[in-house]
Amino acid sequence: MADHGAKAQRFIALCLLGALLFNFPVLAAFNIGGMVFGVPILYAYVLGAWAALVALLALVAETKR
Repeated sequence: MADHGAKAQRFIALCLLGALLFNFPVLAAFNIGGMVFGVPILYAYVLGAWAALVALLALVAETKR
C-alpha cells in the first residue's frame, strides 16, 4: 500500500512539473527568434517538453515500485 502512495506522489510531482514547463515565464524564455532544424525554438521546446513529460509519466506508470 505504501508503494501506491509513492507512485501517486510521483504523478503529482510530474503534473506540477508540467504546469511549470508550460507556464508563461518559461515559455516566454523560449519565445525568441531562431530555428532548430527548421522549426521555431518555441515550437521545438513545447514538443520536446511534452515528449519528455509523456516519457516520464510512462516510466512512473510502468515501474513496479
